[in-house]
Amino acid sequence: MTRKLLLLTTFALFSAGSALAQDTGETADTSDAEAQTETEAPHGGGIGGGLDLGEDAAAAPTQPGNPQQPETYVRDTYDDWDLQCLPVEDGEDVCQMYQLLTDGQGNSVAEVSIFRLAGEGQAVAGGTFVVPLETLLTQQLTVSVDGGAARRYDFAFCNRIGCYARVGLTAEDVARFKAGASAQVQIVPALAPDQRVTLDMSLAGFTAAYDEASEVTP
Repeated sequence: MTRKLLLLTTFALFSAGSALAQDTGETADTSDAEAQTETEAPHGGGIGGGLDLGEDAAAAPTQPGNPQQPETYVRDTYDDWDLQCLPVEDGEDVCQMYQLLTDGQGNSVAEVSIFRLAGEGQAVAGGTFVVPLETLLTQQLTVSVDGGAARRYDFAFCNRIGCYARVGLTAEDVARFKAGASAQVQIVPALAPDQRVTLDMSLAGFTAAYDEASEVTP
């Protein structure tokens, strides 16, 4: 998985006003509207209109411009949490807390990023979980702390990196993370729907990293 793409995707989603799933233990009902744009070819307006007039064959061909994406960096590490930041040209850099989740053999399986939310909404923080494409999405994502009561979250979409669950964390959720030792993140493989994969998300350093994470306006 690509940490840079995850950070850019996370902040792009929330700067665009995407809704957070604020699950209370029941199945969340979320949907994503995909905006589609069409580009029409220019219409000719008289002689030469819409026609290619050619160019000097000896000149270097024009390459389509690719907008340069800002490079993300790790500003600090708090035990098991990295503070990933995205440079901002005018203003303070935007930062989120990040952890790579592995299985019992040390294989990278999932990623989680968390940031604080501005405003007076029920969710005081937002989280993005990215899991493998081979996940059975209908079984949702389950998160618990130290073996306590679990919450379930819907997946929002998938891309070439993986499948994303965007979750809203209440003040009570954040308090549990701060007080806990480890959270359990559970998914169901699509090829083995009778099994569950449980990943440990360390909460060591959670409070320090959370306090340094940026506030994002949803």
